[in-house]
Amino acid sequence: MPVLKTREGVEIFYKDWGSGQPIVFSHGWPLSADDWDAQMMFFVNHGFRVVAHDRRGHGRSSQVDGGHDMDHYADDLAELTAHLDLKDAVHVGHSTGGGEVVHYIARHGESRVAKAAILAAVPPLMLKTAANPGGLPKEVFDGFQAQLAANRSQFYHDVAAGPFYGFNRPGATVSQALVWNWWRQGMMGGAKAHYDGIVAFSQTDFTEDLKKITVPVLVMHGDDDQVVPYADSGPLSARLLKNGTLKTYKGFPHGMPTTEAATINADLLAFIRG
Repeated sequence: MPVLKTREGVEIFYKDWGSGQPIVFSHGWPLSADDWDAQMMFFVNHGFRVVAHDRRGHGRSSQVDGGHDMDHYADDLAELTAHLDLKDAVHVGHSTGGGEVVHYIARHGESRVAKAAILAAVPPLMLKTAANPGGLPKEVFDGFQAQLAANRSQFYHDVAAGPFYGFNRPGATVSQALVWNWWRQGMMGGAKAHYDGIVAFSQTDFTEDLKKITVPVLVMHGDDDQVVPYADSGPLSARLLKNGTLKTYKGFPHGMPTTEAATINADLLAFIRG
């Protein structure tokens, strides 16, 4: 099993398939590299090298009690890209992973990066503040932490069966297999990492990170995202980026890389080859 041991001694599990230009995938909270199955298979079959890791405290990586913040997430990713000597890489991040990608590029530079794509991503800032009046109140995220601490298994089932994939919408076709796969990934990780991670994804302000990035970035967001609301995320990120392009998907949910994989994969491929 491929594992990187970081300078801090944290074991980071990763997948590394194929050859060609590398595409590096950063997953959302509280999932794992497995959430990128539809993209990994598509792009390895199109001649790319595909890499995805389990964030610290998630999936098969070490369930350490500390470092569950964007600085550590970005630094772990930087160590992985250096370990694999990835160059001319395209970084793709979903949800929290989009924040990880943005913070990684801003913090560690663009020498290894060709392009990036952030999907239903948390930047610029999810939390409602005086400067970000369209954000979500802190009480929402406090509630997430309370539900996780009380009954993580039930909470994860309810997220997947409800807002994440839009299965709570009238007339939605529910895939129970997707619900259980989401639940499986979440329960593989550590409760402490996931609890702390709620603060990391909701309270980190990526505004200055976005302004620093000069490589082309595709911002992909569904307008029916119930987890990271569209109006306070995708359009704002695209405006802050020097070379950002916004692509809005009518009716797509937060989990669109899975439920709408054919559309998302085709658009990513066109962006990478363009």
